[in-house]
Amino acid sequence: MGNYKRLLSNTAILGAGTFLSKVLVLLLMPFYTRILSTAEFGTADLIAQTANLLIPLAAVGICDGIFRFTLDTSADSEEDRRRILSTGLVILVAGSLAVGVLLPLLGFFSVLRDSVWLIGLYVLCANFHAAFANYVRALGKTVLFAAQGILNTCLTIGLNVLFLVGFDMSSTGYVLSVVVADFTVTVVLFFAAKLWRDLSFRLVRVETAKAMLKFSIPYIPTTVMWLITSVSDRYVVTMYCGEAENGLYAAAYKLPTLLSLVSGVFVEAWHFSTVKDATDEEKNEFFGTVYLNFMSVMCMGASVLIAGAKIFTKILLADSYYSSWEFVPILVVATTFSTLVSFLGSVYFLKKKSTLSMLTAMAGAIINVILNFVMIPDHGAMGAAVATLISYLAVYVIRAYDTANYLRFSHHSIRLMVNAAVLLLQALVMIEAVRYWQLLQLACLGFLLIFNGKGILSTVIRLLERFLRKKAKKSEKN
Repeated sequence: MGNYKRLLSNTAILGAGTFLSKVLVLLLMPFYTRILSTAEFGTADLIAQTANLLIPLAAVGICDGIFRFTLDTSADSEEDRRRILSTGLVILVAGSLAVGVLLPLLGFFSVLRDSVWLIGLYVLCANFHAAFANYVRALGKTVLFAAQGILNTCLTIGLNVLFLVGFDMSSTGYVLSVVVADFTVTVVLFFAAKLWRDLSFRLVRVETAKAMLKFSIPYIPTTVMWLITSVSDRYVVTMYCGEAENGLYAAAYKLPTLLSLVSGVFVEAWHFSTVKDATDEEKNEFFGTVYLNFMSVMCMGASVLIAGAKIFTKILLADSYYSSWEFVPILVVATTFSTLVSFLGSVYFLKKKSTLSMLTAMAGAIINVILNFVMIPDHGAMGAAVATLISYLAVYVIRAYDTANYLRFSHHSIRLMVNAAVLLLQALVMIEAVRYWQLLQLACLGFLLIFNGKGILSTVIRLLERFLRKKAKKSEKN
């Protein structure tokens, strides 16, 4: 019961700072899409995604290393923690300088030529923010971690209004607001957590750097490969269909992002729980139970998003973006599989098998890029959505098979196949506008809510019974 209690507690705290703050940004989509044309939104998205591709290269994957290695230190090993942070930041500075030298090469792309400086600032501020935030999270300061997430979102929103409305800075203002918010929150974390006390050049060790890089370096291509899987289609869509079509496609991605946000919050808490708790045998049961309920929540959420694709798009986006709803159903199914892939990735994180995480992500990226060039020329952005779905499905199958070598927990394959079949049916019914599609959507949604809800309810009842038994035994002893 302790494992589940800690997991729920961490998820709730992190959710307050991460999920709720990101939802606020999503709710501002009507504002963004009314201020920015589809072409301007497409350009802003391309600048941000290019920066995201460079972030793991500049970081040398060390932000994940800082979190993972700090978790392994005991509560009284203050010098070990200081050594990890100090060494990690030295590596981060070196990586940032190396990438900074190569930044001018982006000028060869006309759409990015005037934004090279902005991309450089975006990468630098995002990485230092991530390094400090990961360190604070690993120390167990979840309230501070949640608070900085909320602050970051509030700053981003306020600066968006200032730069887009006050200064009329178009796509540059949209991206610059993220940069300034990241920088400000980094400074706040530095002073709020008194991180200057944990920084010392005399504690930097070559051995520590080697150990951290051995773990972290595979996360560079891993992160890059995931980004290629999720954003390479934006470049190909822009190439074949133009910036306006890419703007519609990028806007359509915002709705499925809700699933990614829920998953991201949970996986952050999950990583903490899996590293800290239990033997491998206990973890098998823990993983199986949690995975079943995680999958159920993701599939129920996906069903709601598909059924309400037209309504949510109408509410969240300007009228000129309404046609983007057509891409939402397939992207929702793709995102559902991406969340399950992330869950399976926690096995690699737990066992420090970052190389395997990289190889499976690479498989997905290769499949995605090939399918993008095959499908987008003939089918446009819809081809990009289908390519993304197939690549995430392929990686899920690979990881489900491979992770069984390290933890043997039930993947509930039959349940997943039923969920996937119904979600795909929903997507096709919505896109093809089948007769009586509204009733069919409600039927599919009702089925999935009952099918998955029963499992979640039985888990809750079982945990409550276990909790009550433990409480009763305590009372008897007293």
